[in-house]
Amino acid sequence: MTHTLGWIGTGRMGAEMAGRLIKAGNDVTVQNRTRSKAEAVSSLVVDTPADLGDRDIVFIMVSANDDLLEVTTGPNGVLTNAEHTPTILVDCSTVSVETSEIVRAACAARGTAFLAAPISGNPKVVSSGNATQAVSGTREAYDVVKPYLENISKSAVYVGDDEVARLVKICHNMMLGIVTQAMAEITVLAEKGGIKRSAWLEFLNASVMGSVFTKYKSPAFVNLDFTPTFTPTLLRKDFDLGMHAAYELDVSMPVSALCTEIVKASEGAGYTDDFSVLLLEAARASGLTLVAENIPVDDGLSDTN
Repeated sequence: MTHTLGWIGTGRMGAEMAGRLIKAGNDVTVQNRTRSKAEAVSSLVVDTPADLGDRDIVFIMVSANDDLLEVTTGPNGVLTNAEHTPTILVDCSTVSVETSEIVRAACAARGTAFLAAPISGNPKVVSSGNATQAVSGTREAYDVVKPYLENISKSAVYVGDDEVARLVKICHNMMLGIVTQAMAEITVLAEKGGIKRSAWLEFLNASVMGSVFTKYKSPAFVNLDFTPTFTPTLLRKDFDLGMHAAYELDVSMPVSALCTEIVKASEGAGYTDDFSVLLLEAARASGLTLVAENIPVDDGLSDTN
């Protein structure tokens, strides 16, 4: 792997992802709006995205549609370098299909291949090597970038052309919300029936209904630790995107529609912590006051670096 790499965006997720590339021995130059955050990740730092135009492959990890447009086609965007643009641009953010299409067209105009590669996970999941990515664009570009994606994630699945990876990520996050809501409701039922949350979740996680995700969320449910990994506001955004896609594709999604309203209500209640606060809302609706058990609970995230 001899390509020169660039990285745009060193927030909580981006810092972990870029860090894994650097740890794997890659040549990575980093840019972030707040320079000090980039300097905390790498000694190779530039001031603007345009300064990464001479890199072979540039990865992007930003928060929203407008941010992606700013770092690509905006003033000093990576595609505005008059002399050079990357051979391949890889966007790992969760953005709308429409925004992704705009960036793909801008890349095509400069002769740059564009891959949509949204990542599933949070900083701890990335750090442990357990994140996954869906990737869409040309197969040729994917084959070049795949070794680097495998430095970041345990799996980087090619799912097709153009923007289909965006829909994969939206579908994933909608299922994330639905599973969490179901887990919250049933955990409240178990506790109100006299079962300790830790006992119920230990049983669940050992059963065929348990999963990597239910085990990962168990510490938050048992100890009421809602340190943000993914907020109700971000989850609501993904449900909105998913329901818009369902409307466009004429897909009936009654459970998803109900969960959209539940997530919206949790956001309206002012929660800014992790989206697992859905547990608190389920308990409140059932007249149950939860108390942290304050015991060690394995989250199942072993370091696979």
